[in-house]
Amino acid sequence: MKKARVLYVSQEITPYLDETPMGHIARYLPQGIQERGKEIRTFMPRYGCINERRNQLHEVIRLSGMNLIINDTDHPLIIKVASIQAARMQVYFIDNEEFFQRKFILTDKKGEYFADNDERMIFFARGVIETVKKLGWAPDIVHCHGWFTALMPLYLKKAFRDNPLFSDTRVIYSVYDDQFKNPLHKDFHKKVVIDGVDKKDADAVAKAPTFANLSKLAIDHSDAVIKGAAEIDSDVEKYIKKSGKPSLAYHSKEDYIDAYSKFYDAVLAEEPSLV
Repeated sequence: MKKARVLYVSQEITPYLDETPMGHIARYLPQGIQERGKEIRTFMPRYGCINERRNQLHEVIRLSGMNLIINDTDHPLIIKVASIQAARMQVYFIDNEEFFQRKFILTDKKGEYFADNDERMIFFARGVIETVKKLGWAPDIVHCHGWFTALMPLYLKKAFRDNPLFSDTRVIYSVYDDQFKNPLHKDFHKKVVIDGVDKKDADAVAKAPTFANLSKLAIDHSDAVIKGAAEIDSDVEKYIKKSGKPSLAYHSKEDYIDAYSKFYDAVLAEEPSLV
């Protein structure tokens, strides 16, 4: 019996950024799931504040070199990788000079969210998928962490649903308390369109690409949802319940790895009564 494969896509991972609850989970969950017998791959953006020398990042030439077109502009895709030796796991980084060379994460030095965060997250999601295609690694589960990953479910379920690597993939979306105040760019729902994705597929963000609506878009196209923080946006929490999709309540640091592992198995077995 082959090992189940879990692809982790996170907007942040410790130790590459200052530790947050999300970054902690994205660091230790893959290790814990790998130790429980599953194969894992992990991706995050290569923000400019990540010290490449200290963290020993290096470019993977065979995976780099593709251009992604976003809003009629070509953006070169660069893939880097680093190892967390203690966990025996690698982390792949999606990089691009225009989107990820700035020395900040999602906000500038004044705390204002970058105006192009919409295009940055589009590039990140598409970059992950194209890299996994090049790796030829078919994930049984894709587990997304944070709003910056919210387009992964849409693209996997629409644009790549007929690709043999992803045709049987289950997508799980973790909702955190990482809300942003101002909506993303007003044309966001138009920019997300690629082959296989229509504007109507992004109806949830057509009127206003807010945090809540972006979360709803991710939930719409996911197979299951996890509450990644003790308190999340109340509108999103109601939407999770309304969706009727398998969901997992918040679990603390002490027991979340075992809870997530059992949840994965139930989702793969399509047994929502167990979760």
